[in-house]
Amino acid sequence: MNPNAARVLVIDDEIQIRRFLDIALRAEGYRVLQAGTAEEGLALAAAQTPDLVILDLGLPDREGHEVLAELRQWSAVPVLMLSVRNAEAEKVRALDNGANDYVTKPFGVQEVMARLRALLRDRTLAVSSERSLRYDDGRLVIDQARREVSLDGAPLTLTRKEYAVLAMLLRHLDRVVSQDQLLREIWGGSHVRDTHYLRIVVGRLRQKLADDPESPRWLKTEPGVGYRFLARES
Repeated sequence: MNPNAARVLVIDDEIQIRRFLDIALRAEGYRVLQAGTAEEGLALAAAQTPDLVILDLGLPDREGHEVLAELRQWSAVPVLMLSVRNAEAEKVRALDNGANDYVTKPFGVQEVMARLRALLRDRTLAVSSERSLRYDDGRLVIDQARREVSLDGAPLTLTRKEYAVLAMLLRHLDRVVSQDQLLREIWGGSHVRDTHYLRIVVGRLRQKLADDPESPRWLKTEPGVGYRFLARES
């Protein structure tokens, strides 16, 4: 098995589905992780950082929608939903909550593989774009290839959410990023009204950067709109 092959986490309580997907995915060269419950799946996602998650809606311990919402609180990993539920409302809910694609059971393996390849291709392009970014103004250094941040030569320890917010603002250097954009991309579609989450994270980032909100060097608040990473001193 290629150690650089993409890792796919399958979260489904039907052992036949897991075995079927395990065989199909391994035949295509992917590495496969399996979970039969929501809790097991979330634990594997946190510990193994898969490149893609295939998630069933009907899990025995928690709804797939709940699993997706929790996953989106700390990960932007592509998620392909699987379900026997073919109602349009179910699909819309899943996609609004952060799923990247939705396939109904029973499904054809070639269709699933094609959708999976498309999601991984999009993921690779996004990561390649992100890794090309390095910010260094002589004081603050953000190296997205290594996911490292330092201030005045000293490394900063950031949480997943703090780093995600900082990186997203950097990708839109000197342009305002709305609260809705930040919450939707980092926390997921179900959290677009939870602005207090964002305020807390930005507040912690400012403390770690010693950035005065009244006279910001890096993180500027655009009242009622969002935030801006300043490209130069204002």
